[in-house]
Amino acid sequence: MNCGSFAEMSQIQHHIPEHVLAAYASGNLPFEFSLVVAAHVSMCLECRASLEAHQAIGGQLLESIPDMGISDGLKSDVMALLDAPEKAAPVYSRSGIYPGPIMEALKGAQPKWKALGGGVRQSILSHEPTGSVRLLHIPPGMAVPDHGHNGLELTLVLQGSFSDEAGSFGPGDVEVADDDVEHTPIAGDGLPCICLAATDAPLRFRSFLPRMLQPLFRI
Repeated sequence: MNCGSFAEMSQIQHHIPEHVLAAYASGNLPFEFSLVVAAHVSMCLECRASLEAHQAIGGQLLESIPDMGISDGLKSDVMALLDAPEKAAPVYSRSGIYPGPIMEALKGAQPKWKALGGGVRQSILSHEPTGSVRLLHIPPGMAVPDHGHNGLELTLVLQGSFSDEAGSFGPGDVEVADDDVEHTPIAGDGLPCICLAATDAPLRFRSFLPRMLQPLFRI
């Protein structure tokens, strides 16, 4: 796991909720949200410690489960798999503002940006019926159209900042928005705001034009 600088990690104010960390530790979090958690944890000492605590608890629970007998056939199949040659998986390290987990999703390449209008760009990393995850590049001072949510959205800031009704978010911060949240994120001054955003349902836009373009942009 690749870490951001200590200065970056020490400035993080908005973290992954405990129940989301617990779901990630148990393997019950969809890929889209898992990517946001993995990227944040690689930048945040506090959430990394919490995650390790959840994993330790999970290990203790597994050890407390009574042993179960297995068939000879199943044992043979498992041993055969263990003996099979293993292909080494590529290891991706941090590249610029992108933590290792994001570089893995990008397969080591740089994002392929597509314009959304107004200088805003996106690079979709995954888009499935169960959810989507994308990188967003928002120019300084630009506002994302006012919207609500039909499910959960996790947004991790990688560069720059944005602010909305919930506060201000800088590098390493995660905003958690559910179907009770309606907001208008605005990118801060300075560097463009680059975020990793995961959703499990389409956004709910107020304005007609964003709603009309929504299927095209897959948001």
